[in-house]
Amino acid sequence: MPKVSPLVILPPVVFAAIAGLFAGGMFFGNGDELPSTLIGRPAPAVPTEPLADLPVLTDADLRTGEITVVNYWASWCPPCRAEHPTLKAMAAEGIRLGGINFRDTEDKAMAYLTEEGDPFFASGFDPRGRTSIDWGVTAPPETFIIDGDGTVLFRFAGPLVGSDYENRFRPALEEALAK
Repeated sequence: MPKVSPLVILPPVVFAAIAGLFAGGMFFGNGDELPSTLIGRPAPAVPTEPLADLPVLTDADLRTGEITVVNYWASWCPPCRAEHPTLKAMAAEGIRLGGINFRDTEDKAMAYLTEEGDPFFASGFDPRGRTSIDWGVTAPPETFIIDGDGTVLFRFAGPLVGSDYENRFRPALEEALAK
């Protein structure tokens, strides 16, 4: 029997080990949630640039003693459009909802809010995505629940729709409001 070189066996073994790590991460990791280093920490600064003539969301708005929900959104974002009826329903319930328009143009953002309705008590405008970096936003929509003292309680990546909204976001919001 001919002798097999270790250099022939090594690549398939290394490949199998790496594939096993990836498979383990896919099947045993919690891939639905992106961790946020902001939980339990003060909310980062909000953009100071106004969105047209709308009331400007300020850092003080996040520290009024009331729970505030901050939603990063964009007019060009289909999942943002899908969650918009949920945002309007939340605002109709009396939930303090601040919006931050993300990597958009003012004209398109305002046209969208005019057409679909504006659920936000105040808005920020982040056309270059600078504050989104501090917030850890990877892509809109992303929504944060902020305690009355400005502490980030919860982060939700993705649209506020369906069972994900009902089973993950809504219980976190109800818990925050009950405090």
